[in-house]
Amino acid sequence: MKRILALVLALCMVFALAACGGTTETQAPATDAPSTDAPATDAPETGAPATEAPATGDNVVKIGVFEPSTGDSASGGKKEMLGMQYANAETPTVEVGGVTYDVELVFADNGSTTDKAPSAASQLVSEGVSLVLGSYGSGVSMAGGPIFGDAGLAAIGVTCTNPNVTAGNDYYFRICFLDNFQADVLANFAMDKFDAQVAYCLGENGNEYDQGLIAFFEQIFTAAGGTVIKDSFPTNNSDFTSYLNKAVNEGADVIFTPVSIAYATQILTQAASLGVEAPFLGSDTLDDNMVLEAVNGTDIQLYVSTFYQEGGNAEFDAGIKEYINSNADALANNGGNDIISAVTAMGYDAYYVALEAIKAAGSVEPSAIKEALWNVTYTGVSGDIAFEPVNGDAIRDTAFIKTADTATGAWVLETVQTGSSTTAE
Repeated sequence: MKRILALVLALCMVFALAACGGTTETQAPATDAPSTDAPATDAPETGAPATEAPATGDNVVKIGVFEPSTGDSASGGKKEMLGMQYANAETPTVEVGGVTYDVELVFADNGSTTDKAPSAASQLVSEGVSLVLGSYGSGVSMAGGPIFGDAGLAAIGVTCTNPNVTAGNDYYFRICFLDNFQADVLANFAMDKFDAQVAYCLGENGNEYDQGLIAFFEQIFTAAGGTVIKDSFPTNNSDFTSYLNKAVNEGADVIFTPVSIAYATQILTQAASLGVEAPFLGSDTLDDNMVLEAVNGTDIQLYVSTFYQEGGNAEFDAGIKEYINSNADALANNGGNDIISAVTAMGYDAYYVALEAIKAAGSVEPSAIKEALWNVTYTGVSGDIAFEPVNGDAIRDTAFIKTADTATGAWVLETVQTGSSTTAE
């Protein structure tokens, strides 16, 4: 009944939008000026992704890209967009009912913050997109979700892992695993790898992503007999000395800090200067070459859970590296090197899932695409993708855990966990 009512509402919204008429050209993300919402970081952000060339001809389908290109999640957002941009360059058209349509990416910068996300979501609605991809960051996805739902637009979350992104929103889907699974993976890894009995957990106060993961981690870790010590730091905090010293003084065997890239670089840099010996565990947000650079040449032990490991698909790896190295903007947005982030692979897969939904719908109407999404299956570079029928969450049970090789400045695969079993590499 939920889906039938949602479909009726979606059709009403489609006709309402059609009555408004008019579209505008593709909007590029804002340039990456310093954000007052972002914490200070020693690693400057690079420029925003280049604007996609507007599609030509009458048959155009617009896909909205709801991502941060400014703020403390900008680095991750740009890398996620890289995958979509590469996929769009590789496959710029889609067949819809026997007619070839040009695919145009329409960007909206959600600024990495929940207060800016709704206006970015509204921008995409006004642009007349047929569906939406994004966002990097669960909080902004939750903030934008109601806007997409009210407009009858399906949104495909790429790496927004908090369960609340899709809960109660019939229009939000996602292709990534969820935080309860990710926390389970990391808690069990901490006990198996380090025989950890005491875990220190540190996250940003009020951040749903951080706090949700910590809550899941605590549940798993304490159920196995471990002890969890938790702290939360205020937004825009830049001195983590007291928190790190507390972790050491409390005898933490591991430090779990599922924070943003900007905070992670500061925490790990300060931990290295303090000589913290306890291994750090990070969630998918820490799988970023800026974080890798922060620990390069140090004695920090860092392990992160993520969606893809470079080397998993040779054809994709070669293609995206060529794309990055042949495009100055792409290279800058990837942090100045061609290390492949898991979010880039996920952005690539999300684009092709969107094309599958459009083809299955046989229409560019948002309501038809949304209904088609429920039954879409796709084998991407990150694995098999399908959606469960209740919330539209991905049916996924695999996570990669990789570690930072601080001598070579590279990620090294540590384990692959599928379901409840871990396979050592």
